[in-house]
Amino acid sequence: GWLRAEEEACSRSAGQKANGLPLDKSLRSKKQKQHQRIRKEKPQQHNFSHRLLAGALKSHSGNISCMDFSSNGKYLATCADDRTVRIWSTKDFLQREHRSMRANVELDHATLVRFSPDCRAFIVWLANGDTLRVFKMTKREDGGYTFTANPEDFPKKHKAPVINIGIADTGKFIMTASSDTTILIWNLKGHVLSTINTNQMNNTHAAISPCSRFVASCGFTPDVKVWEVCFGKKSDFQEVVRAFELKGHSAAVHFFAFSNDSRRMASVSKDGTWKLWDTDVEYKKQQDPYLLRTGCFEAASATPCRLALSPDAQVLALASGSSIHLYNTRRG
Repeated sequence: GWLRAEEEACSRSAGQKANGLPLDKSLRSKKQKQHQRIRKEKPQQHNFSHRLLAGALKSHSGNISCMDFSSNGKYLATCADDRTVRIWSTKDFLQREHRSMRANVELDHATLVRFSPDCRAFIVWLANGDTLRVFKMTKREDGGYTFTANPEDFPKKHKAPVINIGIADTGKFIMTASSDTTILIWNLKGHVLSTINTNQMNNTHAAISPCSRFVASCGFTPDVKVWEVCFGKKSDFQEVVRAFELKGHSAAVHFFAFSNDSRRMASVSKDGTWKLWDTDVEYKKQQDPYLLRTGCFEAASATPCRLALSPDAQVLALASGSSIHLYNTRRG
Protein backbone atom coordinates (compact mmCIF):
# COMPACT_ATOMS: atom_id res chain seq x y z
CA GLY A 1 0.00 0.00 0.00
CA TRP A 2 2.86 2.33 0.87
CA LEU A 3 4.54 1.54 -2.46
CA ARG A 4 1.33 2.18 -4.39
CA ALA A 5 0.87 5.56 -2.65
CA GLU A 6 4.46 6.45 -3.55
CA GLU A 7 3.88 5.51 -7.19
CA GLU A 8 0.71 7.63 -7.36
CA ALA A 9 2.53 10.62 -5.83
CA CYS A 10 5.34 10.12 -8.33
CA SER A 11 2.96 9.99 -11.29
CA ARG A 12 1.23 13.19 -10.08
CA SER A 13 4.49 15.11 -9.93
CA ALA A 14 5.83 13.76 -13.22
CA GLY A 15 8.83 15.62 -14.51
CA GLN A 16 9.80 16.86 -11.06
CA LYS A 17 12.93 15.58 -9.34
CA ALA A 18 13.05 13.93 -5.89
CA ASN A 19 16.15 14.45 -3.75
CA GLY A 20 17.91 15.80 -6.82
CA LEU A 21 17.47 12.44 -8.65
CA PRO A 22 15.13 11.61 -11.54
CA LEU A 23 11.88 10.08 -10.23
CA ASP A 24 12.33 6.58 -11.64
CA LYS A 25 15.79 6.36 -10.05
CA SER A 26 14.56 7.43 -6.61
CA LEU A 27 11.73 4.90 -6.86
CA ARG A 28 14.18 2.18 -7.82
CA SER A 29 16.45 2.92 -4.86
CA LYS A 30 13.44 2.87 -2.48
CA LYS A 31 12.34 -0.49 -3.86
CA GLN A 32 15.86 -1.90 -3.47
CA LYS A 33 16.02 -0.68 0.14
CA GLN A 34 12.67 -2.32 0.89
CA HIS A 35 13.83 -5.62 -0.65
CA GLN A 36 16.99 -5.49 1.46
CA ARG A 37 14.89 -4.85 4.57
CA ILE A 38 12.71 -7.90 3.78
CA ARG A 39 15.79 -10.08 3.26
CA LYS A 40 17.35 -9.06 6.60
CA GLU A 41 14.28 -9.97 8.67
CA LYS A 42 14.92 -13.53 9.91
CA PRO A 43 12.00 -15.95 10.22
CA GLN A 44 10.69 -16.11 13.78
CA GLN A 45 11.91 -19.21 15.65
CA HIS A 46 9.09 -21.25 17.18
CA ASN A 47 9.22 -21.85 20.91
CA PHE A 48 7.46 -25.14 21.58
CA SER A 49 6.52 -25.96 25.14
CA HIS A 50 5.26 -29.24 26.51
CA ARG A 51 5.45 -30.65 30.02
CA LEU A 52 7.41 -33.66 28.74
CA LEU A 53 9.82 -31.68 26.54
CA ALA A 54 13.42 -32.27 27.66
CA GLY A 55 15.22 -30.23 25.02
CA ALA A 56 15.72 -29.55 21.32
CA LEU A 57 18.89 -30.87 19.68
CA LYS A 58 20.25 -28.33 17.19
CA SER A 59 23.37 -28.86 15.09
CA HIS A 60 22.25 -30.08 11.69
CA SER A 61 22.05 -27.51 8.89
CA GLY A 62 19.93 -29.75 6.63
CA ASN A 63 16.75 -31.82 6.81
CA ILE A 64 17.01 -34.79 9.20
CA SER A 65 15.96 -38.02 7.50
CA CYS A 66 16.51 -40.74 10.12
CA MET A 67 17.55 -41.41 13.73
CA ASP A 68 18.34 -44.41 15.89
CA PHE A 69 19.02 -45.01 19.60
CA SER A 70 21.91 -47.30 20.55
CA SER A 71 20.90 -50.56 22.27
CA ASN A 72 22.55 -49.47 25.55
CA GLY A 73 20.47 -46.27 25.52
CA LYS A 74 23.53 -44.00 25.78
CA TYR A 75 23.52 -42.47 22.31
CA LEU A 76 21.22 -41.17 19.61
CA ALA A 77 22.40 -41.07 15.99
CA THR A 78 20.82 -38.63 13.53
CA CYS A 79 21.57 -38.24 9.82
CA ALA A 80 20.69 -35.32 7.53
CA ASP A 81 21.26 -34.09 4.00
CA ASP A 82 24.03 -31.77 5.28
CA ARG A 83 26.45 -34.71 4.74
CA THR A 84 26.86 -35.45 8.44
CA VAL A 85 25.80 -38.02 11.01
CA ARG A 86 25.57 -36.62 14.56
CA ILE A 87 25.98 -38.78 17.66
CA TRP A 88 24.32 -37.30 20.77
CA SER A 89 24.84 -38.42 24.35
CA THR A 90 21.49 -39.04 26.05
CA LYS A 91 22.86 -37.91 29.45
CA ASP A 92 23.08 -34.37 28.01
CA PHE A 93 19.40 -34.28 26.99
CA LEU A 94 18.29 -32.56 30.23
CA GLN A 95 21.20 -30.09 30.18
CA ARG A 96 21.01 -26.62 28.69
CA GLU A 97 23.65 -27.31 26.06
CA HIS A 98 23.55 -30.35 23.79
CA ARG A 99 26.91 -31.27 22.35
CA SER A 100 27.19 -33.73 19.48
CA MET A 101 29.98 -35.68 17.81
CA ARG A 102 30.11 -35.37 14.05
CA ALA A 103 30.85 -38.06 11.47
CA ASN A 104 31.27 -36.71 7.94
CA VAL A 105 29.77 -38.61 5.03
CA GLU A 106 32.27 -37.95 2.26
CA LEU A 107 30.87 -36.93 -1.18
CA ASP A 108 27.37 -38.11 -0.27
CA HIS A 109 24.70 -37.93 2.44
CA ALA A 110 22.94 -40.57 4.53
CA THR A 111 19.19 -41.21 4.40
CA LEU A 112 19.04 -44.08 6.94
CA VAL A 113 21.17 -44.82 10.02
CA ARG A 114 21.32 -47.84 12.38
CA PHE A 115 23.54 -48.62 15.38
CA SER A 116 25.27 -51.98 15.63
CA PRO A 117 24.15 -54.14 18.60
CA ASP A 118 27.49 -53.67 20.41
CA CYS A 119 27.28 -49.84 19.93
CA ARG A 120 30.80 -49.78 18.46
CA ALA A 121 29.71 -49.03 14.92
CA PHE A 122 26.81 -47.76 12.84
CA ILE A 123 25.70 -48.23 9.25
CA VAL A 124 24.22 -45.64 6.89
CA TRP A 125 22.46 -45.88 3.54
CA LEU A 126 24.00 -43.47 1.01
CA ALA A 127 21.56 -41.38 -1.04
CA ASN A 128 23.68 -41.03 -4.18
CA GLY A 129 25.83 -44.15 -3.84
CA ASP A 130 22.75 -46.39 -3.30
CA THR A 131 24.71 -48.61 -0.96
CA LEU A 132 25.70 -49.22 2.68
CA ARG A 133 28.66 -47.63 4.45
CA VAL A 134 29.95 -48.84 7.81
CA PHE A 135 31.45 -46.42 10.36
CA LYS A 136 33.49 -47.72 13.29
CA MET A 137 33.47 -45.80 16.60
CA THR A 138 36.79 -45.64 18.47
CA LYS A 139 36.82 -44.13 21.96
CA ARG A 140 39.36 -41.37 22.59
CA GLU A 141 41.11 -40.56 25.88
CA ASP A 142 38.97 -37.44 26.40
CA GLY A 143 35.78 -39.55 26.32
CA GLY A 144 34.79 -38.60 22.78
CA TYR A 145 34.77 -40.84 19.72
CA THR A 146 36.62 -40.98 16.42
CA PHE A 147 34.57 -42.19 13.46
CA THR A 148 36.27 -44.02 10.61
CA ALA A 149 34.43 -45.29 7.55
CA ASN A 150 35.33 -48.73 6.21
CA PRO A 151 37.67 -48.44 3.20
CA GLU A 152 35.06 -50.00 0.88
CA ASP A 153 31.30 -49.53 0.78
CA PHE A 154 29.02 -52.52 0.24
CA PRO A 155 28.61 -53.46 -3.46
CA LYS A 156 25.64 -51.86 -5.23
CA LYS A 157 22.96 -54.54 -5.63
CA HIS A 158 19.54 -52.86 -5.37
CA LYS A 159 17.84 -51.61 -8.55
CA ALA A 160 15.05 -49.63 -6.81
CA PRO A 161 15.07 -47.08 -3.93
CA VAL A 162 15.75 -48.63 -0.51
CA ILE A 163 12.92 -48.24 2.03
CA ASN A 164 14.56 -49.72 5.15
CA ILE A 165 17.75 -51.21 6.57
CA GLY A 166 18.41 -53.10 9.79
CA ILE A 167 21.03 -55.02 11.79
CA ALA A 168 20.08 -58.20 13.65
CA ASP A 169 20.48 -57.88 17.44
CA THR A 170 22.69 -60.98 17.31
CA GLY A 171 25.01 -59.10 14.94
CA LYS A 172 24.91 -61.98 12.45
CA PHE A 173 23.35 -60.24 9.46
CA ILE A 174 22.19 -56.97 7.91
CA MET A 175 18.94 -56.52 5.97
CA THR A 176 18.23 -54.03 3.19
CA ALA A 177 14.82 -53.79 1.51
CA SER A 178 13.95 -51.86 -1.65
CA SER A 179 10.64 -50.60 -3.00
CA ASP A 180 10.50 -53.30 -5.69
CA THR A 181 10.14 -56.88 -4.39
CA THR A 182 13.73 -57.39 -3.22
CA ILE A 183 15.10 -57.95 0.29
CA LEU A 184 18.82 -58.71 0.66
CA ILE A 185 20.44 -60.48 3.62
CA TRP A 186 24.13 -59.52 4.01
CA ASN A 187 26.92 -60.60 6.30
CA LEU A 188 28.82 -57.84 8.10
CA LYS A 189 31.61 -57.85 5.50
CA GLY A 190 29.34 -56.90 2.60
CA HIS A 191 28.66 -60.30 0.99
CA VAL A 192 25.06 -61.17 0.05
CA LEU A 193 23.97 -64.30 1.95
CA SER A 194 20.50 -64.52 0.41
CA THR A 195 18.09 -62.67 -1.88
CA ILE A 196 14.38 -62.73 -1.00
CA ASN A 197 11.73 -62.03 -3.64
CA THR A 198 8.59 -61.00 -1.71
CA ASN A 199 6.21 -61.33 -4.73
CA GLN A 200 4.14 -58.43 -3.36
CA MET A 201 4.18 -56.19 -6.49
CA ASN A 202 6.14 -53.69 -4.36
CA ASN A 203 7.40 -53.44 -0.77
CA THR A 204 6.10 -50.68 1.51
CA HIS A 205 7.88 -51.83 4.70
CA ALA A 206 10.32 -54.51 5.84
CA ALA A 207 11.94 -55.15 9.23
CA ILE A 208 13.96 -57.58 11.34
CA SER A 209 12.22 -59.00 14.41
CA PRO A 210 13.70 -58.07 17.84
CA CYS A 211 14.66 -61.75 18.38
CA SER A 212 16.68 -61.60 15.10
CA ARG A 213 15.16 -64.83 13.82
CA PHE A 214 12.71 -63.32 11.36
CA VAL A 215 12.55 -60.87 8.49
CA ALA A 216 9.10 -59.65 7.47
CA SER A 217 7.67 -57.48 4.69
CA CYS A 218 4.38 -56.00 3.53
CA GLY A 219 3.33 -54.37 0.28
CA PHE A 220 0.61 -54.28 -2.36
CA THR A 221 -0.84 -57.66 -1.33
CA PRO A 222 -3.23 -58.01 1.66
CA ASP A 223 -0.81 -60.07 3.79
CA VAL A 224 2.43 -59.77 5.78
CA LYS A 225 5.06 -62.35 4.84
CA VAL A 226 7.59 -63.59 7.39
CA TRP A 227 10.82 -65.53 6.75
CA GLU A 228 13.24 -67.21 9.15
CA VAL A 229 16.97 -66.54 8.71
CA CYS A 230 18.62 -69.81 9.78
CA PHE A 231 22.13 -70.15 11.20
CA GLY A 232 24.00 -73.28 12.33
CA LYS A 233 25.43 -74.01 15.78
CA LYS A 234 28.75 -72.43 14.76
CA SER A 235 26.95 -69.24 13.66
CA ASP A 236 27.39 -70.16 9.99
CA PHE A 237 24.59 -69.05 7.65
CA GLN A 238 22.40 -71.87 6.32
CA GLU A 239 19.28 -70.62 4.55
CA VAL A 240 16.25 -68.31 4.53
CA VAL A 241 12.93 -70.21 4.74
CA ARG A 242 9.31 -69.05 4.66
CA ALA A 243 7.96 -69.12 8.23
CA PHE A 244 4.34 -67.87 8.17
CA GLU A 245 1.98 -65.19 6.82
CA LEU A 246 -0.48 -62.82 8.46
CA LYS A 247 -3.64 -63.31 6.38
CA GLY A 248 -6.92 -61.53 7.08
CA HIS A 249 -6.82 -58.07 5.54
CA SER A 250 -8.77 -57.39 2.34
CA ALA A 251 -6.47 -54.69 0.89
CA ALA A 252 -2.80 -53.68 0.78
CA VAL A 253 -0.96 -53.59 4.12
CA HIS A 254 0.61 -50.18 4.89
CA PHE A 255 2.78 -51.13 7.85
CA PHE A 256 3.44 -53.73 10.55
CA ALA A 257 5.40 -53.98 13.80
CA PHE A 258 6.73 -56.62 16.20
CA SER A 259 6.38 -56.58 19.99
CA ASN A 260 9.63 -56.61 22.01
CA ASP A 261 9.60 -60.39 22.49
CA SER A 262 8.55 -61.05 18.84
CA ARG A 263 5.51 -63.02 20.09
CA ARG A 264 2.97 -60.45 18.88
CA MET A 265 2.63 -58.53 15.63
CA ALA A 266 0.33 -55.70 14.56
CA SER A 267 -0.61 -54.62 11.05
CA VAL A 268 -2.63 -51.79 9.48
CA SER A 269 -4.22 -51.98 6.06
CA LYS A 270 -5.85 -49.93 3.33
CA ASP A 271 -9.09 -51.76 4.18
CA GLY A 272 -9.42 -49.35 7.16
CA THR A 273 -8.58 -51.84 9.93
CA TRP A 274 -5.69 -52.74 12.23
CA LYS A 275 -5.09 -56.25 13.52
CA LEU A 276 -3.15 -57.76 16.44
CA TRP A 277 -1.71 -61.25 15.97
CA ASP A 278 -0.30 -63.97 18.22
CA THR A 279 2.78 -65.16 16.29
CA ASP A 280 4.10 -67.49 19.02
CA VAL A 281 3.13 -70.56 16.99
CA GLU A 282 4.78 -73.78 15.78
CA TYR A 283 4.96 -72.70 12.16
CA LYS A 284 7.20 -75.67 11.28
CA LYS A 285 4.13 -77.84 12.00
CA GLN A 286 2.06 -75.59 9.66
CA GLN A 287 0.37 -73.77 12.57
CA ASP A 288 -0.90 -70.32 11.52
CA PRO A 289 -0.73 -67.15 13.68
CA TYR A 290 -3.88 -66.40 15.71
CA LEU A 291 -5.85 -63.20 15.12
CA LEU A 292 -6.39 -61.67 18.59
CA ARG A 293 -8.09 -58.36 17.81
CA THR A 294 -9.37 -56.28 14.88
CA GLY A 295 -9.87 -52.53 15.25
CA CYS A 296 -11.26 -49.85 12.97
CA PHE A 297 -9.00 -47.09 11.63
CA GLU A 298 -10.77 -45.38 8.72
CA ALA A 299 -7.92 -42.93 8.00
CA ALA A 300 -5.89 -45.87 6.69
CA SER A 301 -8.28 -46.32 3.74
CA ALA A 302 -7.41 -42.87 2.37
CA THR A 303 -3.76 -42.25 3.26
CA PRO A 304 -0.69 -44.40 3.99
CA CYS A 305 -0.02 -44.73 7.71
CA ARG A 306 2.49 -46.16 10.16
CA LEU A 307 2.17 -48.01 13.43
CA ALA A 308 4.20 -48.90 16.51
CA LEU A 309 3.52 -51.50 19.16
CA SER A 310 4.43 -50.87 22.81
CA PRO A 311 6.99 -53.30 24.34
CA ASP A 312 4.25 -55.21 26.20
CA ALA A 313 1.93 -55.13 23.12
CA GLN A 314 -0.85 -53.49 25.23
CA VAL A 315 -0.89 -50.22 23.27
CA LEU A 316 -0.90 -49.61 19.53
CA ALA A 317 0.07 -46.22 18.09
CA LEU A 318 -1.18 -45.36 14.60
CA ALA A 319 0.07 -42.31 12.69
CA SER A 320 -1.76 -40.81 9.74
CA GLY A 321 -1.05 -37.36 8.32
CA SER A 322 -0.35 -35.12 11.33
CA SER A 323 -2.35 -37.22 13.84
CA ILE A 324 -1.31 -40.04 16.18
CA HIS A 325 -4.03 -42.35 17.53
CA LEU A 326 -3.51 -44.66 20.51
CA TYR A 327 -5.50 -47.89 20.86
CA ASN A 328 -5.86 -50.35 23.71
CA THR A 329 -5.12 -53.72 22.08
CA ARG A 330 -7.18 -55.65 24.67
CA ARG A 331 -10.43 -53.74 24.19
CA GLY A 332 -9.77 -52.43 20.66
